[in-house]
Formats: sequence, C-alpha cells, structure tokens
Amino acid sequence: MLRFRSLLFDFLMYGTMLVYGILMSPLALWSVDGAYWVMKRYCRIVFWYLKVVCNLRVEIRGPVPSGNVVVCSKHMSFLDILMLMEVLPRAKFIMKRQLVFAPVVGFYALRIGSAPVTRGKKGGALIKMVSQMQESQKKDAGQTVIFPQGTRVLPGVSRPYKVGAAVLYERFGQDCAPAATNTGVFWSRRSPYRKPGVAILEFLPIIKSGKPVKEFIAELEALVETNSNRLMAEAGFDFDAVEKT
Repeated sequence: MLRFRSLLFDFLMYGTMLVYGILMSPLALWSVDGAYWVMKRYCRIVFWYLKVVCNLRVEIRGPVPSGNVVVCSKHMSFLDILMLMEVLPRAKFIMKRQLVFAPVVGFYALRIGSAPVTRGKKGGALIKMVSQMQESQKKDAGQTVIFPQGTRVLPGVSRPYKVGAAVLYERFGQDCAPAATNTGVFWSRRSPYRKPGVAILEFLPIIKSGKPVKEFIAELEALVETNSNRLMAEAGFDFDAVEKT
C-alpha cells in the first residue's frame, strides 16, 4: 500500500507540475510576482497531496526570515525545497546548472532570479555564482537560499560543508539564517517511498554578519547538523542502523 500511495503521489505531483506550470506560465512571464504566486500555490497543492495520499504533513518551526539574508539549509529531499519556496517571502536558490534544462522547473527558477552553478569548476563557478546572485538581488531583493553541503544527503550520512555558503555570507555582508530539517526520514533521495509522518523545517537562530569564514562555517555546521539530527531522532530515525551499514 505504501508503494501504491507513493506512486500515486508522484503521478499527481509531476502531472500537476507539468500541466499547472504550463497553463500558468503567462502569469509568470507577466511579472516576477506572478511567478512567485504560481510557485507558492503549487507547493501548497503538493502539500495537500502529501497529506491526503501519503499521510505526510509539513510543519514550519522558528521565525521565518525575511529581508535580505542568506538562508543555509540542510538538504535531504525535494520536499525541503518546496517548503522553503512556500514559506520564504522571496526565495532565490543557488541550484545545479542541470536544472536549468528541466521542464517547467528551469523556467520558473530562472524567472525568480535563481543562480545556476556548474559543479566541479570551483573558483570560476563561485565567482559566477556571486555575480549572478548580486545582479538578481539588485533587480529584486530577497532571501538567497543555498544548501551548504551542495547536494541532497541521506539521513545520518556525514558530508562536509562546502565553501559556497561562506562566500555568499562574506561577499554579501548579510546575516545568515540556518535551517534544519528531517525531510529525508520520510522522502529521501532516490527513494520511491513517501512515508507518513510530520516533515519539519526549522529555522534556527540568526548568525550575524561579519564573522571570520572559518568561525562562520563551524558555527553553521554545528547548528544545522545538531538540530537536524534532533529532528530526525524525534521522527524515530535509527542512527545506529546507519552506523552498522
């Protein structure tokens, strides 16, 4: 039954993305406000599908950041992207370049000013990322969202924090809003299952601008990893099982 419900949800989610995204594209083309409206409404539709079909609810904790901040979030699932998009007033994502060519997703991501990054080019990619996001912020200020580990990470798996988040924090001179999540417990990367429960995205205490890069990264990682582990433990995730594999 879990497999059937998960398949039904995926069909509804991707089918709605294609049909709704195309039908509403004139509104997104008309204005960036229109693009945000379409995307946020789509996220709410997906959350409703999750609740009704999979018995999976979403919950936001902590004060939602607004204004010009760098949001550094744990990334375990497509679900945490949807939650960030829906709850943040004006989210712009640092995303992998391949998504530019994804149907519907690429169009809307670029329309709101997200910045694609080519993995593996390091210095050149970072310079381009900062330049693109600065231009985007000049046109339409908002929250710059980056996933410090650079990719989705399975629950309980350790992965180092990359320099991209620190570069944005230092170059923009903005406060950082860390965010923890347990989404991977219910919907993990490459998994066909959407498990019942409560997926949580929790905004953590702000890291003020102006800290040295090494100090910032250490504080960010400690905050996000400790609190993500706490949320996963609350959801019943078995860390011992990961260590034995």
